[in-house]
Amino acid sequence: MGANVGVLNLPNTLTIARIVIIPLFITAVIYKRYDYALYLFVVAAVTDALDGLIARLTNQKTVFGTFLDPLADKFLLVTSFILFSMNGWVPKWLTITVISRDVIVIIGWVIIYLVAHISKVEPTITGKAAIAMQVILLCYVLLDINIGSLPDIDFILIWATAVLTIISGLHYIYRGLKLTHAQ
Repeated sequence: MGANVGVLNLPNTLTIARIVIIPLFITAVIYKRYDYALYLFVVAAVTDALDGLIARLTNQKTVFGTFLDPLADKFLLVTSFILFSMNGWVPKWLTITVISRDVIVIIGWVIIYLVAHISKVEPTITGKAAIAMQVILLCYVLLDINIGSLPDIDFILIWATAVLTIISGLHYIYRGLKLTHAQ
C-alpha cells in the first residue's frame, strides 16, 4: 500500500462522495423522485468502480480506503434493498437474504480476527459476483420504474441475485472455517 498517500486522496474522496449520496438517494426514493434516485444510484455505482481502479493504478491505496470502500458499498446496497422491499419492488425475503449474508460475513470476520488474529480477509470472486448481481438487479428495478417498458425479467434477476448471494455467503463461511482451522 502507498504509505505516503494521504487519507483524502481521490479514491477516498470518491468513496466519501458515495456515502454522502446515500441520504440523497433515500430522499429521492421517499419523495418518489425515481429519476433522481436512478441518477444518484448510477453515480454511486460509477464512483465505486472508479475509486478502486484509481487507487490501484495510481498506488493510492490506504488502510482507510480499504476499510471505508466496502462499508460504503454495504450502506448503499442494504439501504437500497430495504427501501425497495418496503416499496414492493423486490421481495422482502431477498432483502433478508442480502442482509443476512452481510451479517454472517461481518460476524465471521470478527470471529476470524479474535481466533486467528487475521484482520485482512480478501473478497472472493463469488462475493464480487453477488454484489455485482445485486447492483444489476437494483439498477434494473430503478430503470424499470423510470422507463416502464423493460422486458419482464425481474424474476430471473431476483433468483440469480438470491442464488449468488447464498453461494457467496456459504463460500465465505467455508473460507473462514478453513482460515481458523489453519491457525
